[in-house]
Parts: sequence; structure tokens; C-alpha cells
Amino acid sequence: MLLPLTGGLEIVVPAKDFEKRMVVEIDGQPHMIEQIHVQTPSARGAATLYKIAARNLKTRSRVEKAYRGTDVLPESRFERRPVQYLYRDSDQLVFMDESTYDQFTLPAAEMAEQLQYMSENMAGLEVLVVDDQPIAIQIPDTVDLLIVETAPGVRGNSATGRTKPATLSTGYIVQVPEHLDQDIIVKVDTRTGDYLGRVTS
Repeated sequence: MLLPLTGGLEIVVPAKDFEKRMVVEIDGQPHMIEQIHVQTPSARGAATLYKIAARNLKTRSRVEKAYRGTDVLPESRFERRPVQYLYRDSDQLVFMDESTYDQFTLPAAEMAEQLQYMSENMAGLEVLVVDDQPIAIQIPDTVDLLIVETAPGVRGNSATGRTKPATLSTGYIVQVPEHLDQDIIVKVDTRTGDYLGRVTS
């Protein structure tokens, strides 16, 4: 739930509604929430704490903060633009703004988590722009990727619930059902890294 402040000039988010990849203002700087840990108190009457790890999108530094459920942070003001990931050039990732066709780069080291799910020429991404400066890339919640290496599928084991590791086209390794083979496209949740299902044509 997003709450407008008095005057409607900005939107604030209560800690109980924090989500991974949400961009909020911490100490006046835009931060993207990378991790959330909910600490439920054992004592009666004590407040639940929401501990977050967030990255400053301008300085790239990481901070850790704790908030009560009713504490609020302003949602950061930024512009979203559709972009396409083109390719990796050494330690830089090259993107293209789909509205202007302008290209820009971001450091690969700062996008290690997202890069696990990104293929060359991948569309459907968004860039977050602050003061006309691209500061972060948001990828879809789910992506479809090809299995390029895994142990041979075991026929008849589709109902056992057992899994095995599979290497996807991006190099990411995910646990998939034991009966799946190579050259199959699977859907992966980029928020958790989990296998969601097989993609049928």
C-alpha cells in the first residue's frame, strides 16, 4: 500500500509493505532494497522489525537498516524507460533505450545478481533514471531460459518431486525436476532464483 504525504507531494511506503527491488529514499538518497528480513519478537507487545539491506543507486554503497512496521520511507522519484540488454563488453554491460535508441553502459560488477538471468539482446527490461542518469536496471519477475546442461532425464520420475541441478543459457544453475532434459526452456523466478515450470511452445 502506498500512502500520500500531506499535500500529495510524495508517496511514502510503510516498512511492512517493503518489497525486494523497491526504490526508496534513505537519508535523501535513492536506494534499492536488496534483502528483507522480518524479525518477529518473542516478547508480548514488542514490535516486529523489518531489517533491510539496500544499495545506494548513486554511490553504489550498501547500507543495512531496521524499521518497525509503521515506520515509513519516501518512494524515490525516478523515471522508468524500456530498454534492451545488448551484450557484455569487458566489465561493462551495454543497453539500448528502446524509446530513443541511445546506448549506455553500466558496470557488470554492480549487476551480478541480475546478470544470472540476462541473455544478449534481451528485451523487456527497464532502466531507472534519476536526473537524466541511468542508475539501475530492473529485470522481469520471471524469465524463460534454455537448459544447456543437465544429467539425462529419468523417465517415469515426473511425479517423484526429486530435483537435479541444471545449467541455463546464462550460466545460472537451478534445481529442476529430475525428468527434464537439455534443450528445454524453463521459467525461473528472478526474485527467488527458483524453477517455476517448463515452457511449452
